[in-house]
Amino acid sequence: MLTVNILFALALLASYISVHIRPDIFAFPALLGLSYPYLLLINILFALLWIIFLKAEAFISIAVIAMGLTHFSNYIRLRKPSGDKTGTFEVLSYNVRLFNYYENKKPVRSERRIMELLKNHQPEIICLQELYFQGDPERKEAALRSALGNRYHSHLKVISTGRNRYYGVATLTRFPIVNRGEIYHPRSSSISIFTDIVIESDTFRIFNNHLESFRLQRRERSFAAELTEASGDKEAVSELRSISRSLRQGYKRRAAQAQILKDRINKTSYPVIVAGDFNDTPVSFTYRKIRKGLNDSFLTSGYGAGFTYRGNYPPNRIDYILYGNGLECRQFDIMKINYSDHYPIIAYFRKKN
Repeated sequence: MLTVNILFALALLASYISVHIRPDIFAFPALLGLSYPYLLLINILFALLWIIFLKAEAFISIAVIAMGLTHFSNYIRLRKPSGDKTGTFEVLSYNVRLFNYYENKKPVRSERRIMELLKNHQPEIICLQELYFQGDPERKEAALRSALGNRYHSHLKVISTGRNRYYGVATLTRFPIVNRGEIYHPRSSSISIFTDIVIESDTFRIFNNHLESFRLQRRERSFAAELTEASGDKEAVSELRSISRSLRQGYKRRAAQAQILKDRINKTSYPVIVAGDFNDTPVSFTYRKIRKGLNDSFLTSGYGAGFTYRGNYPPNRIDYILYGNGLECRQFDIMKINYSDHYPIIAYFRKKN
C-alpha cells in the first residue's frame, strides 16, 4: 500500500508541473494535469487511511497536497462573494454542443430550449461555442437575433462541414459593436473571434474561443467509458494507445493556439474579456498561458465547485471567463442545466471608475 501511495503522490506532484511544460515538447505531464482532481482525491483517501491507523506515512500525501493548494483553489472556492450586483452587466459563455445534433436528442428541441433560456435570462453579452445549423449563415445569424427578441447585435463565425452544414461560434451583445475580427488557428477547425463593443463611451474587446478538442473517435469514447472493465488483452492495449495519441495531439494543438491567442490579447489596447471553451483544465499549460496577466472570474467571485463539463468523461473545469484591467467581477455563477454537455457560466462585471 505504501508503494502505491508513493506512486500516486508522485503522479500528483508531476501534475503540478504540467502548467510549466509545453505539451508539444513533452505531453505526459499534461495527461496527469487532466487527472488532477482525481489524483488529489486518491491522495486524500490515502492520507485519511494512514491517519486512521495512526501511521506517519500520512505525511507523504499531506505534504504533496499542501504543495499544490493553489491548484486546489482553481477548482473549489470556499469564500462566498458579497453578491452585490448593483450596476453590473452579465457575460454568459456556453458551449451548446451542436444543439445535440449528433446525440439523437432532437436538435430542434435542444436549440429551442437553449434560445428560450437565453431570451429569458437576457445577459448583456453572450458567447456561444459549437453552434450548428443548416442553410445560409447570414439568415441563421438573423434568426439568432430574432429568437432573442431582436435586442442584440451579433458577430458570427462559421466553418462549413459540407452539404450546406455549418458550425462555429457567435458573440451577441446588447452594446454597440464597432469592430469584428477573427484569429486564425493553422491546420485546425478551432475558432477564435474578437468583438469590440462600446460600454458608456469606453471600448472593450470580447474574445470568444473554442479551442482544440481531444477529438476522440466514437469507439475510443466507448472504450474510455468502459475502461474499468478492460481485460488487458491486445485490443485493449491498442485502444489505450489510440486514446493516448488523441490526447497528446489535442494538447499539442491547444498549446500552439494558446500562444496565438495570447499574442493577440497582449497586442490589444482595450480592456479585454476572454471567454469560451478552452478544452483544458486549470492545471494545464493552455490555461496558464492564456490567463497570465488576466483575472479568472471564478477565482475572484465564484463559490463552490467550478466544474463546467458534464459529458461522457469525468467532470472537469474547461470553460472560462477571464478579464483584464478596467473591470471588476462581482459574482460568478454556473447554471446547472442539462441542455448540453457543458454548463452555461455567467460573470457579472462592473466598470472600474
